Amino acid sequence: MSHPRVALVSATGSTAMGRAVAPKLAVRFARQILELGGNNAAIVSHTADLDLALRGVAFAAMGTAGQRCTTLRRLFVQERVYDSFMGRLKSAYGSVRVGDPREPGVLVGPLIDRSAFETMQAALDEARAAGAIVTGGDRIDVAGDASFYVRPALVELAGQSDVVKRETFAPILYVIRYATLDEAIALQNDVGAGLSSSIFTLDLREAERFVSVDGSDCGIANVNIGPSGAEIGGAFGGEKETGGGRESGSDSWRAYMRRATNTVNYGTSLPLAQGVVFDV
Repeated sequence: MSHPRVALVSATGSTAMGRAVAPKLAVRFARQILELGGNNAAIVSHTADLDLALRGVAFAAMGTAGQRCTTLRRLFVQERVYDSFMGRLKSAYGSVRVGDPREPGVLVGPLIDRSAFETMQAALDEARAAGAIVTGGDRIDVAGDASFYVRPALVELAGQSDVVKRETFAPILYVIRYATLDEAIALQNDVGAGLSSSIFTLDLREAERFVSVDGSDCGIANVNIGPSGAEIGGAFGGEKETGGGRESGSDSWRAYMRRATNTVNYGTSLPLAQGVVFDV
């Protein structure tokens, strides 16, 4: 981080890592691309295609056992469809297979280590203390394997408590009902990280609002696909505590290059900027 010959550092990790890296680079005016935390959210409108939303939410929240920077961690469901949608989502959570991901039909693999499991359990305990209803989250024994397999957890809360605003790198999905789109967008944006976001809606006005400057404050804002959707080929990166810069996309290469302006005079006269005359 401190070597003068390293002109740019692209670092992926936690927000805490970014806070340690950024000052070292700033001291010598080095450039940086930081891919840090991602407390990603999805909004399910009462106008949504709920079949599509169910699949999108399930994959984004449970895929890679919640250990992905674009994992869905917060879900806001419109009050008119909350009960019906949550009933279906709980069924999906209860039926998904957890185990060795190399086996056919297994969709959720293990947590990376014991520390990740303990951090997950601590977050669930904190959520329960805040009055949450927790479904899942228990450890699952897989014969002959000492790894930490867990049932993905659904956590229903009345509001966005402190534990919801922190990213826990595990398969925990916090669910809150909302009444208006203004309320849902405010809840989504009320966290430090600003990586990825999504809305499920068939209302064009809701979709346009969400992707506008008045909507999601994240670097990625998807419509009718989860936050860990088809971002390959797009400009990947976030805002706020997620760091800044983009790691892919059609113009990401520019961040890794030094821009130089060259003026070459092939004549015998001396042209000066803005028509300045300076005869000597």
